[in-house]
Formats: sequence, structure tokens, C-alpha cells
Amino acid sequence: MNVALYSRKVSKTNLPYVVELIKHCQQLGWKLIFEQELKKQLIKAINLSDKSAEFSSHKDFKGGIDLTISLGGDGTFIQAVSYVRDSKVPIIGINTGRLGFLSNVAKESMDEALEMLQKKQFELQNRSLLCVETEKNHFGDANFALNEVAVSRKDSSTMLTVHTELNNQYMNSYWGDGLIISTPTGSTAYNLACGGPIIDPQCQLHVVTPIAPHNLNVRPIVIPDDKIIKLSVEGRSRNYLLSLDGHSVNIKQHEEIIVRKANFGINVVKLLENEFLDTIRNKLLWGIDRRNK
Repeated sequence: MNVALYSRKVSKTNLPYVVELIKHCQQLGWKLIFEQELKKQLIKAINLSDKSAEFSSHKDFKGGIDLTISLGGDGTFIQAVSYVRDSKVPIIGINTGRLGFLSNVAKESMDEALEMLQKKQFELQNRSLLCVETEKNHFGDANFALNEVAVSRKDSSTMLTVHTELNNQYMNSYWGDGLIISTPTGSTAYNLACGGPIIDPQCQLHVVTPIAPHNLNVRPIVIPDDKIIKLSVEGRSRNYLLSLDGHSVNIKQHEEIIVRKANFGINVVKLLENEFLDTIRNKLLWGIDRRNK
């Protein structure tokens, strides 16, 4: 099996897990293909052979790669998805970061997870993405997001107004710091921090969540994911931020933004012992009473 390995930075903290991962994959007879920058770091850190296979673009995933392993936190997982794109190559995240909703395999359970992969003790969950279209094509062919699309102010002095339509029907004008359009996968990311609901990733819907709305009666709303969302921004500033999974560009007032469900999804590996509710309960400490302790 050909396995693509991605990690953003090799540090003293996560290097032992990188070494263990490489060793275990070799024992299983898997061929590792290293992301180009990761390979350079490992050549210096552990004398990895400079003849090791590497990838540097999403085009390398069009054939010959069977699995992608992301080693890091959720940010690392998101970056790995930018390589996988529409290739349908499954991806699994091993968490060496902090919270880890996407990278939900604990580093201490890495060896066990690899053995389960070898024994086919997993299933694939197809996660939906958002696609963004702008007049100036700001994001090129990387105009997709696994977690969310966000429109926000660039400076901290003034609020903005985000005019929103669903299927060309006026919905609302959000007055505040901005607006988030989230996938079910992204419901535990920026959406959660702004008071949006947690959504099971297998649901077929999007969440529209205001960022610090000025009106107290404005609340997040859940909509079917076949709706086309049209946004435009106005306010006292000339420039605003449009972000896809944290990657931001400047947009002008009244520039039209179209958000819709992408025409492809990401195959996320779910080990048979890992359930969404278990992840939520463990990460958010549900069911644990820490009062008077």
C-alpha cells in the first residue's frame, strides 16, 4: 500500500511519533510517500534517504496513493485535505496537537490504529465541503473548505453588514463582526466558538452563524446543503476578509460571494471503535462533573 504522509513541522515533541510511524509502516510493508517539505526536515532530523518518494501537489494524488496520514492537529489535517482534494484518497488524522476533532486518533493509540487499518477494521465517511465563487476568483482552483467560509472585518474599529440570500431569496442582513458558513464537519471549529450548534458530520446541511451580532435576536440557522448562499458586505471600511478554513483574502464592499456545496467530498477514515459522540464527549468533557473539585 502506498501511503502519503503529511506533517507541517517536525519538532522535538512530535519527532518520536514520526519515527515510530515510519518504522511501523515499514514493518507493515507500506511504502511511504513524504510531503516535499516534510521530507527535507526528516533528511536533517533522522537522515531519511533523499531517494525517498515524495509529493508536492494535489496532482500527485490522481493515481498511485492509497491512503493519506496526517500527523499533527486539525490545522495539519486541513492542510492535508488541500492535497487530497477530489482524488477520493482516504485520509486519517493522528493527533499530536491539542483538541483534535478531525485528527481524532490519539498519538498513544497510533500503533493500534495502524494495525486496524492493515486489518481493514475501518469505514469511510464522506465529508462534504463548501465551494466559493467570487467575481475576482480570489482562491483559484483551491476555492473549497472542509470546515467553514467566513466573512469578517479587517480592522477592529467598525462593524460590518453581511447581506445574505438563499437561492436568490433575501434572508437577512447580519450586523456585527461577520458571518460563518459551516459544514457539519466544521461545526466543531469556528462555528462552535461563536455559539453555533454541534452537527453530526453525516448530516446534509450547512450552518449560518453570525460573529458577535449586534442584535440579540439574531441566532445561528441550519439550512439544507443544496441551498445556494449569496453574500455581499458593506460598512465603513473599504476592505474585508473572506476566509476559507483560515486562508484569508481581501474583498471589497458589495463584492458578490457565492457559497455552495462542493461537487466532491473527502473520504475520512473512521476506525470501527471511534464514534462521533465518543469524540465529542472526550474532547468537551461531557458527562464529567468538575464542580467542587
